[in-house]
Amino acid sequence: MSVAEPRRIVVFRHAKADWPDLNDHERPLAERGRKDAPVAGRRLADSGIELDLALCSTATRTRETWKLAVQELPHRPKTVYEERVYEATPGELIAVFNELPDEARDVIVIGHNPGAQGVTEVLAGAAEGDAAERLARRGFVTAAFAVLAFTGPWKALEPGAATLTDYWAPGESH
Repeated sequence: MSVAEPRRIVVFRHAKADWPDLNDHERPLAERGRKDAPVAGRRLADSGIELDLALCSTATRTRETWKLAVQELPHRPKTVYEERVYEATPGELIAVFNELPDEARDVIVIGHNPGAQGVTEVLAGAAEGDAAERLARRGFVTAAFAVLAFTGPWKALEPGAATLTDYWAPGESH
């Protein structure tokens, strides 16, 4: 593909997790999370984005979220379980994106807050429609996702370089 073609990043926060007596990395999804993850997957399928690559945190709740959501997609992208996504700051997530191969056009990252909301806000230099307003109103709740678009090679992705084109959270009608 040409680096002039738009690329998309879907930033997907894991679904609602339970709080059992386990370390944070091992926390599983709660019942609500097991219901919301496939709904998010169906909404992502409806968006028409054909994902080339999924970067998933190694945490139990993100792996479970992705396992449930990806079943709703028309095709399953290659999935890489990336330790650096767990507890990543916006800058650390951008560094991971900067390493992506230019053959990958549309990428999803399944991660955590505050990194998910932070990287979305840092990368979005502009927004389409009411996506930014909906994100600001709802916050990056569990099972929500944002879609960012930009043009250029992955290594050139930097703060403000993308446009927020969509935001969805459970309960959203869009």
